[in-house]
Amino acid sequence: MTLEEIVEQAIKTGYLTPSMEAEISRICEASEELTAAEYKALDRLMEALLAGEITASPKKRFINVMEELVVTEVINRVAEIETTTDVTLDVGDIAAYALNRLPPLYATTEEGASFQRQKAKQELQSLIVQRVEEAIERYLNCPRFYPERKALGHSNTATVFEQVSRLLSSQASRYETPSQNEE
Repeated sequence: MTLEEIVEQAIKTGYLTPSMEAEISRICEASEELTAAEYKALDRLMEALLAGEITASPKKRFINVMEELVVTEVINRVAEIETTTDVTLDVGDIAAYALNRLPPLYATTEEGASFQRQKAKQELQSLIVQRVEEAIERYLNCPRFYPERKALGHSNTATVFEQVSRLLSSQASRYETPSQNEE
């Protein structure tokens, strides 16, 4: 989809979805210079967002309760290990490894999350502990490949709104009309 098509679809539906935001970011980052039509589309998008014609869809309206249970277990185990040894562990790597080997427990309400937590504590706690232990063992025994890896959330990429705003600000002088005094 082109940038113009994405903006047109957002205006038509009244929503800017996370996938639309991602595609706009990809287009903006991949292009050395946007066309006048693309700038106009971005300008129209900003106007529609500011006017409330388009609502940016929230990125997440649900949680995976398993994530909080695993992260809690990982933090507890890592703290034990790091206080008794000189080893430093990466909570994110260990949690991701364990989570990939456990069932998800999604919830959309507080009541659903409470239910999932209770269910996990009754039925899955020993499995959670086992998977976290496996993840720690794997982490400790695995060589550190690709030290230049960038952790998620640390990439310095701005939100689409910030990117569009900066882009429009930097290019605004090109599209300003001369005032009466300058003619």
